[in-house]
Amino acid sequence: MKRLKERIVKDGKVIGTEILKVDNFLNHQVDVPFIDEIGKAFYELFKDAGVTRILTIEASGIPVAFAAARFFGVPMVYAKKFPNAVKDESAEHLYQSEVYSFTKQASYNIRVTKEYIRPGDKILIIDDFLANGKAAAGLADIVHQAGAEVAGIGIVIEKGFQNGRQTVETLGYRIESLAIVDSMGENGIVFRE
Repeated sequence: MKRLKERIVKDGKVIGTEILKVDNFLNHQVDVPFIDEIGKAFYELFKDAGVTRILTIEASGIPVAFAAARFFGVPMVYAKKFPNAVKDESAEHLYQSEVYSFTKQASYNIRVTKEYIRPGDKILIIDDFLANGKAAAGLADIVHQAGAEVAGIGIVIEKGFQNGRQTVETLGYRIESLAIVDSMGENGIVFRE
């Protein structure tokens, strides 16, 4: 997505060689008209996949997933994060998976209430970043626990220099990224064409 790449170059902040901050338009302050464009781009990519729900993870995936859900005309569900030490007495009412956050360098549990994903649903997983693929894999695990199907995985920005795509493709899922960063550092950002 050309406009996304332009926006990343204009407003993104590179920290070291692995962290890209786009919190001024994507995941802290949200540029709503621009996020709508991103949601529409995901709709165009997956409109023939029979999507019945959009699934993401709190908090950064919510704006993009919301925008995509509007174009699909389906509900959006988000997995809530909990520290691994938190015990939940109502766990039998939840789908749960453990994920590792590259950004936070920590593991945590993600949970979705069972009534929000049903057997037979075709779920499009949406997230803001793909780094190591653990969040996408954890969301896919929840989809399978529900007896639903992963219709695809949509990523706004993929860090192509990390192994996230390999992780997701090894699991057999279709993945579409709107921008793939092959490298970044003091010489700027290099996108995959």
